[in-house]
Amino acid sequence: MGSSQWNNNDEGAISDINVVPLVDIILVVLIIFMVTAPMIMKPSIPVNLPKASSGESSEKTPFTITMAGDGRMFLNDKETDLAGILTAAQSEAQKNPEVQAVISADKEVAHGKVVSVMDAVKQGGIKKFAISIDKNK
Repeated sequence: MGSSQWNNNDEGAISDINVVPLVDIILVVLIIFMVTAPMIMKPSIPVNLPKASSGESSEKTPFTITMAGDGRMFLNDKETDLAGILTAAQSEAQKNPEVQAVISADKEVAHGKVVSVMDAVKQGGIKKFAISIDKNK
């Protein structure tokens, strides 16, 4: 009488993993990252970037130059001058030959100043550089 109760094979061990809660948690985390990523990537120095309809997004690089409309220059959010950019470019190019410089210049900055920064970056040994823009939508 008791043996039929213990030999019932209909109730085997639960060997399936329910992945629905895991997928729900991953989707919530993904949404949180998608919402917070643009806020994290904004430059801390307010610059009125020029707009262009073509352009590629770039990942955050360790060599970011920002040129404010009032003539100040920043290297990775620290105020500097042209000589400081040249020195930093030389040391960064020695550490990482594949480094890319990203130049974010206010649209009010004179073209000649942007070219002088690009020249200092190239003289420092950085061969790749990009100009940051706001993409037209």
